[in-house]
Amino acid sequence: MISHLSLCEGEHVAIIGPNGAGKSTLIQIISEEIHPLYNPLSKRLLFDKERWEVLELRKKLGIVSASLQYLCNSTYSGWEITASGFFSSIGLDFHHKVTEEQALKTEEALRFFNAWKLKDKQMNRLSSGEARRVLLSRACVHDPQVMLLDEAVANLDFPSRHQYRQELQLLDQSGKTIILATHELSEIIPAIERIIVMKQGKIVQDGKKQDIMKEEILSEVYGTKVFIDQREGLFTAWC
Repeated sequence: MISHLSLCEGEHVAIIGPNGAGKSTLIQIISEEIHPLYNPLSKRLLFDKERWEVLELRKKLGIVSASLQYLCNSTYSGWEITASGFFSSIGLDFHHKVTEEQALKTEEALRFFNAWKLKDKQMNRLSSGEARRVLLSRACVHDPQVMLLDEAVANLDFPSRHQYRQELQLLDQSGKTIILATHELSEIIPAIERIIVMKQGKIVQDGKKQDIMKEEILSEVYGTKVFIDQREGLFTAWC
């Protein structure tokens, strides 16, 4: 078991493990959606600070998750959902005043992810892949330093997963730090070189991708024989 975890600026990390291992919980602790139980021997530092006002912290984080997509599955338009990233809200309400600068950044984010054509469409009328592009736009609209991506390929078909990997590569090229929680190994793009493995709420492995992506390690973690294949820098696994 590993008791200390440090993530560096510009580093790309994938968090893997079976369902219930604690991947989403770790992401939520980083984003301060939830808080760990008090322990005088432990502490959480985010951007070298121990205490944050949550809205200020959110300006540094871009978050995309399956649960967020569920919340955004509404009659709000793609533009409204994207612009709501400035307010950490789901869509816009009467008290949200979008400035001209924010409107320009909303358009820029949607165009960056090839989602401008979705700006007037209701979220509940989009495909899963289209909705995910809008959520990526929402996450990036305020130019965060770190992208937190939690099971972001859930419900995507093969072409949409391919497009999503291309979008991850765009995030890498734009200088974002990527923290990716997934059970789908093919989601781990070549630029992600560090793997954290979780099991039963604990970090059990942490190291370079080539050292972690081994059949004996994953078989132990998942409790069954796991086979691994690697092609063009991408991994797949099956039992």
